[in-house]
Amino acid sequence: MYVTLSSERPPAFIKSDIAAPFRTKVTSLSPRRHEAGTHLFREGDDADYVYEIKSGIVRLARVLENGRRQVIAFGLPGEIIGFPNGDFHHTDCDVIATAEIVAHRRRSLETGEGDLETHDRLLRAALREITAMQDHFMMLARKSAVEKVASFLMVLSQRTGTPSGNYTTVPLPMSRADIADFLGLTVETVCRSFTLLRKNGAIMLITPQTVVIHDMQALIDASQDAE
Repeated sequence: MYVTLSSERPPAFIKSDIAAPFRTKVTSLSPRRHEAGTHLFREGDDADYVYEIKSGIVRLARVLENGRRQVIAFGLPGEIIGFPNGDFHHTDCDVIATAEIVAHRRRSLETGEGDLETHDRLLRAALREITAMQDHFMMLARKSAVEKVASFLMVLSQRTGTPSGNYTTVPLPMSRADIADFLGLTVETVCRSFTLLRKNGAIMLITPQTVVIHDMQALIDASQDAE
């Protein structure tokens, strides 16, 4: 997950050139349960698999040379993570909400052992990730702190929120420090932005890990003030 509200359009690519080496039979893999607090991989680990998230949330992060942490992305249901830069993972990946995850062996996707449907789905996921990353970087450069937090909540509400009447309940398994390291803010600024959004009626904080979108239009307006 990157913070981008741009419309998703499936990237176009030519299937005929890649279809021949792959079987058309779809291989069904069973997801494996990963408890919160466990990790899928660490930076520098061999990148033998990519991971398809069926449920739950994971955190992708790197520790910089000065000891500071940068949260690169959050992996949400429906996303595929772990695309490597070469033969090794370039981030840590930790489970922050108990997840069901399917591990796809890279070799089966790069050779004739893989099936076409899985190959196409993973290719589309990789291309979406590149586009979303570019939009996310633009958002980090352009938006104020409140706009960043509002945009973050908007994306979560769309992806993991549960509508109930006019409201939407959004779980927040990530800590305020996680959100701060993801949006390039301080923890204090994130907390202050939550308070401002609560005061203007956009959200209600049921618990630190549960937000209710009380006024969706107010949240949209708060996410777009600079545009």
